[in-house]
Amino acid sequence: MAEPLRRARAGTFGVFGINGFLLGMWVVHIPAIEHRTGISHSTLGSLLLLLAVGAIGGMQVSGPLADRFGSRRMVIVAGLALSVATVGPGLASTAWQLGLALLVFGFANGALDVSMNSQAVEVEQRYRRPIMSAFHALFSVGGVVGSLLGAATLAAGWAPQTALLVAGGIGVVTVAAGSRRLMADRPRSRHDPEPAEKAHGRLSARVLALGGIAFVLMLSEGVANDWSTLQVKEHLGTSDSVAALAFGAFSVMMTVGRFTADRVSAALGPVAVVRYGTLIAALGMLLVLVSGLLPLTILGWALFGLGLSGCVPQIFTAAGNLGAGSAGTNMSRVVGLGYVGFLAGPATIGWITQVVPLTVAMVVPLVCVLVAATFAGAVRRT
Repeated sequence: MAEPLRRARAGTFGVFGINGFLLGMWVVHIPAIEHRTGISHSTLGSLLLLLAVGAIGGMQVSGPLADRFGSRRMVIVAGLALSVATVGPGLASTAWQLGLALLVFGFANGALDVSMNSQAVEVEQRYRRPIMSAFHALFSVGGVVGSLLGAATLAAGWAPQTALLVAGGIGVVTVAAGSRRLMADRPRSRHDPEPAEKAHGRLSARVLALGGIAFVLMLSEGVANDWSTLQVKEHLGTSDSVAALAFGAFSVMMTVGRFTADRVSAALGPVAVVRYGTLIAALGMLLVLVSGLLPLTILGWALFGLGLSGCVPQIFTAAGNLGAGSAGTNMSRVVGLGYVGFLAGPATIGWITQVVPLTVAMVVPLVCVLVAATFAGAVRRT
């Protein structure tokens, strides 16, 4: 294997890792930033919507730009922008300053999300074997490292602005160092012919199908992130520390699964990864729904994470391989729909719990993963 290709893979690993790291640093400092700005929980919730709006905007802008100028350039620009934007929330002292900072932070993160996945598809195509899930595993590892370092800075008494400034500096150095390793792809020219599939209207339907699967799967992931701990606490009457094992099991198995999903995809194909993965996730959620025993409930959340782990990377790979010259645009649409699901899932569960118990509401992610299993054929290689 050529050394430039190995370097490109390492550089892309670094970008995914630093993205997770910066987000992890931000998340653990949310309570301190809330205290610094003197805002209420409800105001913080409203301001966090600006982060989501910015992210969706960044995703839709960066896709076409990646097609026009190449994903490598967009990764560098968005990575540096996110590193700098990470400092913003820590510097905010009022609600409007925090809102503006989160809008910019979200935009940069959304732009990096799409462009780094487009770069990952480019590297994977030249590797000629599945490696996308490993990139997403590094994102998870980066998030853990960022969370741990952030917790350490809080324990040491660092101010949020100081900790996030250091994090941003690490981001700038990492992106700058990795920029020379990233793979240059051919920018799209206005003279490039449109893909045949797109001309006949079939490409848009395929993108919509992939986006729909991404929506239901990331909705399920969002539910697990926000509600797994509370589900165990309310359903089984455990302490907070014991209930946290649910999210821990989900997260660990999600990371482990992403490190192994590429091998499964190479052996059995992406359709099998999504179909069997979602069925494993469904089995896990059934355990959560029917079990009254803590070990089985924790096992259920672990299986749910393992089953979901390799699915979304297969969807992103499929989107990035649709149509010459439009990979970034396709990626932005699919990632954008997935992100909407990730945001909508927790809110949907919250509304449903007004009429049914939280555990019963877990029927929603169960149905979602079964829908994904039904339409798994959309991720077939083309």
